Amino acid sequence: MATSKSTSTYNRQNWEDAEFPILCQTCLGDNPYIRMTKDRYGKECKICSRPFTVFRWCPGARMRFKKTEVCQTCSRLKNVCQTCLLDLEYGLPIQVRDAALRIKDDLPRSEVNKEYYIQNMDREMGKVDTTSPGGAVGKSQAASDLLMKLARTSPYYKRNRPHICSFWVKGECKRGEECPYRHEKPTDPDDPLADQNIKDRYYGTNDPVADKLMRRADQMPKLEPPEDRSITTLYIGNLGEKLGEKELRDHFYQYGEIRAITVVARQQCAFVQFTTRGAAEVAAERTFNKLILGGRRLTIKWGRSQGRQGGGGDCAEMGDGEEMLEPVPGLPGTLPPPPADMRNNFFNLAGPSATATSDHDAAMMQSMMIPPPMAPMGRPPPGIVPGGPPPLMRPAGAGPPPGPTPFYFPQIMRPPPGVRPPHPPPMFPPGTAPLYPRSVTNPVPHQLVPPGTATGTIHYPSQDPSRMGTAQLGSKD
Repeated sequence: MATSKSTSTYNRQNWEDAEFPILCQTCLGDNPYIRMTKDRYGKECKICSRPFTVFRWCPGARMRFKKTEVCQTCSRLKNVCQTCLLDLEYGLPIQVRDAALRIKDDLPRSEVNKEYYIQNMDREMGKVDTTSPGGAVGKSQAASDLLMKLARTSPYYKRNRPHICSFWVKGECKRGEECPYRHEKPTDPDDPLADQNIKDRYYGTNDPVADKLMRRADQMPKLEPPEDRSITTLYIGNLGEKLGEKELRDHFYQYGEIRAITVVARQQCAFVQFTTRGAAEVAAERTFNKLILGGRRLTIKWGRSQGRQGGGGDCAEMGDGEEMLEPVPGLPGTLPPPPADMRNNFFNLAGPSATATSDHDAAMMQSMMIPPPMAPMGRPPPGIVPGGPPPLMRPAGAGPPPGPTPFYFPQIMRPPPGVRPPHPPPMFPPGTAPLYPRSVTNPVPHQLVPPGTATGTIHYPSQDPSRMGTAQLGSKD
């Protein structure tokens, strides 16, 4: 019930007056141009019963109006939002945060002791920055692994939706789309999340949301240390191509003294061996499922003892260290391997002697690829005159052969001066031979003669020039 200044002025100097509320991003909404109404000493705080300034606003379109529920002193004592009473930094209930940080709640419950405690804490917090939390939360240590796993990283605007229309549930709502409430089926009344108390959430007791999150945390995978106390090695997977020994040493040295770091670049993994088992356990606890180096999330596992590795101990064995699954019934089994004499015969073209035949063929192909030896070139021995070109290559009317040349040129390489070497006969595709004049072998002039046919007889349809699209000379077309 709101306390009026005119009816009761008891302990009025401790009433709270603020210019802006302490809210989380979810309750504030995504509208940057939000408008609020301010009511000085509008209601009593639901925790300490002191009058405080109440703010009311709409976080967005199709959302319900929200208002502050507790004063700013109680909000700073627990570092929570004035509306939803969730932690401002992690977005979690107070019960989960206090259990993760091992914070003990020392806030009194009786009215007289609570009023005295709140006044003293308000006086102490007035001496420090107004944006910093007070009480045991401000003196707590860094965030634990549980908070990092359960923390909400983005706003949850679905929490600002309107309440369910009770008239629509009974089938009596006549507003239709203009109804500001939701026309949806309500949740199960026996659901523990449907019964939430603001005081239980603030004191961190009997909070159904916190119980749900704690059960989720218990079901998360954990890295259990091996029973063999001599194992002090951690397997680091998913390194990539950029991470090396220097980056791993710079990060893991903070957990204890390192004996050796072995990086297997081919399989993108590494093994970090500590000198003590305690340092290895601390490193495994603080890096499992949350170590990110070079933009890559690394895989952390315990190494294996030398006896279990069997002398291998590579990254492939560590990567396949998961439990073997049972085979699915009804699926066909694996195919047997092929016989030894058929492994190289992929097309089943030979019998048992396929191996010998393939070796013989390989030897034949190798001998065919070796070029024949060429005759040595150079000057002839003294006293020997090299012969001239053959008579067939000498043109008609030429004089006697020239005298001995000072250098030796092989006959098959260069003809004598002034003589052109004969050109080889031209090559034409079948059916495209050039035109030849009338002769004995070709009695019909201007007729295409396929190669190998002296009389121009066509033996195959493919040798017919008309079938190849060739135009005959002398035709009217």
